[in-house]
Amino acid sequence: MSTSQKLQRFLDLADLTREEVLELLALAARLERHPEPRALAGRILGLLFFNPSLRTLASFQAAMTRLGGSSFVISPGQGTWQLETRRGVVMDGAAAEHIREGIPVLASYCDALGIRAFAQGTDLAHDLAETTFNDMAALVDKPLINMESAVNHPCQALADWKTLDELAIPQRGRFVLSWVWHPRALPLAVPAAALHMAALRGMDVTVLRPEGFALPAAIMDRARQAATLSGGSVRETADRADALNGTQVLYAKEWGATEAYGDAAEDARLRQGLRDWCVREGWFKHAAPDCRVMHCLPVRRNTAIADEVLDGPRSAVQREAYNRLPAQMAVLHALLSS
Repeated sequence: MSTSQKLQRFLDLADLTREEVLELLALAARLERHPEPRALAGRILGLLFFNPSLRTLASFQAAMTRLGGSSFVISPGQGTWQLETRRGVVMDGAAAEHIREGIPVLASYCDALGIRAFAQGTDLAHDLAETTFNDMAALVDKPLINMESAVNHPCQALADWKTLDELAIPQRGRFVLSWVWHPRALPLAVPAAALHMAALRGMDVTVLRPEGFALPAAIMDRARQAATLSGGSVRETADRADALNGTQVLYAKEWGATEAYGDAAEDARLRQGLRDWCVREGWFKHAAPDCRVMHCLPVRRNTAIADEVLDGPRSAVQREAYNRLPAQMAVLHALLSS
C-alpha cells in the first residue's frame, strides 16, 4: 500500500513494506486525533468468528461505527448453521453448511469481510501453511481482514507496534518475547506475529523460552528475514538472565510445545515444573529500569503474569488493548474509504 494505492487485503504484516506499515500507523494516529465519522457511511463490514473474541470483536465493531459504517457478526454454530471447513469431507456430521457456500454468501452481503479461525492444533505443517484460512480467503472477492489465523494475528501486531511507538521504545530497542506458563497449549499466532512485528520494526529481539518450547523454524526464519531488511536482529535462548539483561520490553505470551504439537499429554509433561515462568517483579533485576510489559490479553493472573506486574507501572497491557481500536480504524479506512 502507498498513499496513492488502496489497500486490498490485510492478511499479514509481511505483505507490507516497513514504510507501508508506518503509513498505516500514521493514519491510525491521525484518525485518533481527527475522527472521520462519515468516512465509511453506507459501508458494511462482515465479521466471521469461528473462535471466541472480546477485543477483536468489540474493537472492529467500534471502529466501523466510529467511521460511520455498520457491521454484522456471524459465529457459526451460535444462532447460525455450523460451517464445515475441511476439504472433500462427507458432511454427515454436525455441520449443516460448507464454507464453499457460506462464505461467498456472507461476502456478497458486505463491503469487506473479517475472518477469525484459530489453528487446528493437530498438524503443525497444516497450520504453518495456513491451509484453512487460505481456503476461506480464496472464496472471498471483497477486501479481506485476517482477525487471527493459525499462525498470524496482523491486527494485534499493528496495535503492538503503535504501542511501542507511544511508549517511546527506540527502533533498535531490546525486545524480549517470553514464553509464560499456561495449563494447556495455546496457538502460535500471537507469538509469531509479535516476533515478526518487532523484527520488522528494527528491534534487537530475543525469544526466551524453556527447552522444548522453541518456535518452529519457519516462524524464526521469517522473523530473521524481516530483521535483515530493517536492521534488527533475532536470537533465542532459554537463559532468562541473559535474555532480560538490559531489555526495554518484555512481551509475555503463552504457546504450546512445538516438539509435541497436537499431543496434549506430552505437552503437559513438558510444561510440568515450569510454573516459575510467571512474570514477577524479580524478573526485572537486570532489565532496563523502565522496562515495560506487554501481553495481548486475555491473561491469566498469577499464572502467566503476577498481579504485582499487571497492576504496576511496568504494565502496558491496557494501552495495548486500546490501540486495537485506532489500528483497526486505519485498516478499515485504508480498505474502504473512497
